[in-house]
Amino acid sequence: MSDMKRPLPAISPESKPFWDAVQQDKLLVQHCNSCDTNIFYPRRICPECWSKDLGWVEAKGTGTIYSITTTYLGTTSEFTKELPIHVAYIDLDEGIRMASNVVGVGAESAKIGDRVEVEFVKANGDFKLPLFHLIEE
Repeated sequence: MSDMKRPLPAISPESKPFWDAVQQDKLLVQHCNSCDTNIFYPRRICPECWSKDLGWVEAKGTGTIYSITTTYLGTTSEFTKELPIHVAYIDLDEGIRMASNVVGVGAESAKIGDRVEVEFVKANGDFKLPLFHLIEE
């Protein structure tokens, strides 16, 4: 997976702390200090109470597959070498849902309800992405 070549995310001022942490092998979740809500995707204001008093908490990096599908046809040529790609919505233990890929041993048999853990994978050189692999409990 270390030779992964794909389009990289556009980094906004709101998402920069998230991506900076990923490069340090940490998964951060935005947190509203006013209403105690965890937030994903990163925003300027809390979607629950509209507060601007936002911070960050470090996630454990574990969660449960909420939904998953497998694609055998890449949308662009950058994804061809990675096929098939297992695209999933992951419910992190911190209460937020994020989209990612399930990779590694057993990814082809991943299903709704399976437990996963974050894995920081290099793409396009040294930029890391938070992908997930199956874990046994």
